[in-house]
Amino acid sequence: MKTVFSFLLLVIISHDSKCAKILGVFPVPARSHYILGNSLMKGLAEGGHEVTIIAPFVDKNLPKNGSYKQIELTEVAEEHERRRKEMKMFDMDDMNPIVFITFVLDWITAFTEYTLKSSKVQKFLKSGEKFDVVIIEQFMNDAHKGFATHFDAPMILLSTIGANIWVNMLVANPAPTSYVPDALLSFSSQMTFSERLTNTAYNVFSYLLFHLYGFPKQAKIYDQYFPNGVPFYGALYNASIVLLNSHFSTSHPVPYVPNMIDIGGFHIQPSKKLPQDLQKFLDGSKEGVIYFSLGSNFRSSELPPKKLEAFLNTFAKTKMKILWKWEEDVLPGQPKNVKLGKWLPQQDILAHPNVKVFVTHGGLLSTTETIYHGVPVLAVPIAADQRLNARRIVKDGFGLCVDYKEISEEALTQKLRELLNNPRYARNAKKRSKLFHDRLVGPMETAVYWVEYVIRHGGASHLKVAGVDLPWYKYMLLDVGVCILTTLAFSLYVLYKITKTIFSLCSKSKVQKMKHS
Repeated sequence: MKTVFSFLLLVIISHDSKCAKILGVFPVPARSHYILGNSLMKGLAEGGHEVTIIAPFVDKNLPKNGSYKQIELTEVAEEHERRRKEMKMFDMDDMNPIVFITFVLDWITAFTEYTLKSSKVQKFLKSGEKFDVVIIEQFMNDAHKGFATHFDAPMILLSTIGANIWVNMLVANPAPTSYVPDALLSFSSQMTFSERLTNTAYNVFSYLLFHLYGFPKQAKIYDQYFPNGVPFYGALYNASIVLLNSHFSTSHPVPYVPNMIDIGGFHIQPSKKLPQDLQKFLDGSKEGVIYFSLGSNFRSSELPPKKLEAFLNTFAKTKMKILWKWEEDVLPGQPKNVKLGKWLPQQDILAHPNVKVFVTHGGLLSTTETIYHGVPVLAVPIAADQRLNARRIVKDGFGLCVDYKEISEEALTQKLRELLNNPRYARNAKKRSKLFHDRLVGPMETAVYWVEYVIRHGGASHLKVAGVDLPWYKYMLLDVGVCILTTLAFSLYVLYKITKTIFSLCSKSKVQKMKHS
């Protein structure tokens, strides 16, 4: 019934909005980010719209409906791969959050400029094309908001990791540090005093880092490549809506202003038939399968020898079959119960009933997909938001966690044994999956609706809160605070003077009486 309702809703919306020209800018050279941006744009194309996407990768499986033009940033992808090989990805585990956010900010600033100086992008900017709306991934690449001003179109932001400080401050969304942990801190929403203190201090640091360091760098790039457009700080806060890759089933509830829309899980497709070898492997594993993948950025083939040995020894002594995403041709010491794959259709694998546990790094896409399919998790977080996701997994009771530093044969064996032998994890995973699926319409339908809503209403400025236009000192009520403190100080001073005068008069009167007597 819900599927029929969603289809009818899409038909009504598409008829009302007609065919629109939509530009999508998704420059982050990471597969997980591209999957989200590409999924959204394909969903819009399948709704009958004419879509253009700028990204470091291309999709060979084009949508059947609509128009889908791809501008591939080959040089950006190549530069990212070169840098990725130069650094040891697993060393990011040792980065504290302050070093990490500064590193990411510098990294994305470099790729912001790589995108804009691309010959393909420069040619596209001079093409004279017109667009009804521009959708931009919001990942500290703020100079790219110039695409919206250049094409004189409303701007929609897509946050691939949900609400966070670099999104909240652009739409004046409140995020009390008393219960909203920063995405890079491994705190739950129920924080201790020391955690609240750390969370507050880190938020203040991040706010200052963006305003005093990040935004000026982005402004310089913006002014260089969009010299004739709206000034940088005018474009910075001009988002019509923000589409968030989040949902209360995958993350804890937090406040949203009206132009922030949850669409978490919009990239997930109905399960398809697996390749023959995988189908046979999974179907024949009656005792169950453990699926192991560290995602696209962290590759298990690059694990340090001791960490790799811990996984090998753990998997070798289990009776279950192991399906392992391994990026090389050969795995030295590969146990007989392990099947390897350089690329694996993760969503379709998780949909198979014989998959009993998902061993994952805890990335948001992997977490969302395992919740969708109701599979218990053993999280092995390494960096970024993975520790926060892992803590939520443990708190919600559908998985366990072994921190990267704590990886050992003993720790992995104990946690896997607990997950496989205690049925409560599977029950909680199914419960969490039920929460995920219980929506009026699907997340892709929601995303398409709101993109078309912005087009229909010429930017939908009525959704923006007034806080976006307030100077920082007004938004934080510092002027009111100063007024109250000044008034209080003045009142105390007047009270002091009155009290002193009365005391002085009383003292004089008492002295006079004593002299008179």
